[in-house]
Amino acid sequence: MVHRDSCLTTSVSLTIATISKKGLKDLPWCSSSYSTTVPSQALKKTTMADRFDCDNCKESLYGRKYIQSNDSPYCIPCYDSLFSNTCDECKELIGHDARELFYEDRHYHEHCFRCFRCDRSLADEPFTSQDNALLCNDCYCNEFSSKCVACDKIVMPGTRKLEYAGSTWHEGCFICHSCEQPIGSKSFIPDKDEHYCVPCYEDKFAPRCTRCKKALSKGGVTYRDEPWHKECFVCTSCETQLAGQHFTSRDESPYCLKCFSSLYAKKCEACCKPITGFGGGKYISFEDRQWHQSCFTCSQCSVSLVGAGFFPNGDRILCRDCNSNL
Repeated sequence: MVHRDSCLTTSVSLTIATISKKGLKDLPWCSSSYSTTVPSQALKKTTMADRFDCDNCKESLYGRKYIQSNDSPYCIPCYDSLFSNTCDECKELIGHDARELFYEDRHYHEHCFRCFRCDRSLADEPFTSQDNALLCNDCYCNEFSSKCVACDKIVMPGTRKLEYAGSTWHEGCFICHSCEQPIGSKSFIPDKDEHYCVPCYEDKFAPRCTRCKKALSKGGVTYRDEPWHKECFVCTSCETQLAGQHFTSRDESPYCLKCFSSLYAKKCEACCKPITGFGGGKYISFEDRQWHQSCFTCSQCSVSLVGAGFFPNGDRILCRDCNSNL
């Protein structure tokens, strides 16, 4: 017995480890050792009356493989039954000599850690989890990722993309229909199923100002069914902006009221001020002379002659009574 055991004085230990992947964790088993012999210090103290038994089943470990865990020896069957995890896929124990993968509190045999759709091994592949089902990247993208409406290819998770009106594009596929340059994060203008960068849209579709001939990108006014920039729609005489102001025209040219009155309006015979007729103002016209309605009075007694008979007397106009007294 001594001779048989003397050749087993060296203990061979094998650290039980796990792989570390994305989402996988190392198992804290580095304190365990796997041995095929009795420790030499135990042999020195061992006699025929001593025993070296499994801490669980109490069977002798002489000449048997065992695993030391927390200073206690276990035979292989007891160690697996006491300390091994159960595979989440096949529901069987993961033995001490099996490669074990760990993900979100779930344990797997290496050969059980597979894609739910295509059955590809995920041990050395990137993967994701959808409703507790493990999926490789290809299957996940085919089932859940959007497709680019321009190239009809999958928009991979983590890549830059653009979304508009319920559709998705790769960043490089979202281009201007005219210049074919990527629009990226710049402003764009949709036209039916096409998209344009702002310069191309203005050059192709935007109306052009009647005065400066440049595109109107926003705002503007319409005069005689023609578009104008607000800053271009000005008085023909003084160039004051007319947008939002009262104005009139002569020979199809716009004028502010002040310039029009000064240039073209007739003068009142009484006050010599222009008669514009703007703002609902009424005036009286007789022969080649005009009066503001409020100025049309008897030249002698100043009574209003609006709606009444009057008598011209040279440059004057008289009421019936004043004319009778002459």
